[in-house]
Formats: sequence, structure tokens, C-alpha cells
Amino acid sequence: MDPIKATQVALTQNVIIPTSGAFTVIETGGKQYVVSETTNLRIEKLEQAVGETVVFDKVLLTVDDAGTVTVGTPYIAGASVTATVEAQAQGKKLRVIHFKSKSNRHKTYGHRQPFTAVTATLGTAPVAKKSPAKKKAVTE
Repeated sequence: MDPIKATQVALTQNVIIPTSGAFTVIETGGKQYVVSETTNLRIEKLEQAVGETVVFDKVLLTVDDAGTVTVGTPYIAGASVTATVEAQAQGKKLRVIHFKSKSNRHKTYGHRQPFTAVTATLGTAPVAKKSPAKKKAVTE
């Protein structure tokens, strides 16, 4: 079996995780996205205009170049990812068919889900600090 090269990515449970370099996992629109150095994303519709900057502060996980992992509970305080809105558009049309057998009842309609295309760049990540150990009070 060939070893994984630095330019390849691993596919784990339908999530593309970079095998090298820094990346961050953010949450927006009820979904989680993996953001590398410069990542193009199609996310749920935002109200920002094209060209505006968006800051995602719901950062769930960060991994730096050295491989140090920081996991939030649920979010990492002080961490953020910035993105620029590239387009406001709609997805491909979906055909939805309602059909009831034996009653000659059917209805067909379409749906196009609006989305926002953004280009995200890695933002600020707080430096991991070790908290001092708490001393337990001795009771007698």
C-alpha cells in the first residue's frame, strides 16, 4: 500500500480532512465545515452582500502546522475564521413528486435552495494556556 502524500487528503465518514497543514472546523447554518488555508465553501444563505467579510466565531476544533489539536467545549473562546462572500446564488433544481397510488393524485414541483459561496481563510486561534492546578481544601 502506498503511503499518503502530503498533498493528498483522507476521506473519513464523508468528511474530507487534510492530512498535512493547519485546518479548522467551524459551524454555521447548523452544519460543520473543515477550513484549510484558503477554502471555497457553499454554506447556508447569509444576508451579507458580495464582497463583504464574514467572521465565523463558532470554531469547534483547530489543528496547527505542528499537529497540536485544540478542541472546544463546545466552541474555542477567542478563535475565529474570516471569509469573503463571493456569490449569492441558488443550487440546482430538485424535482419533488408527491404521489398517492390508486387515487389518481399526484403533484410535482421544484425547489432551488439558496446558498452563499464564500472563500474562507484561517483566522486567529488563541494560544493554549495550561490552567494552574486547583488545590482541594482539606477538611477535618
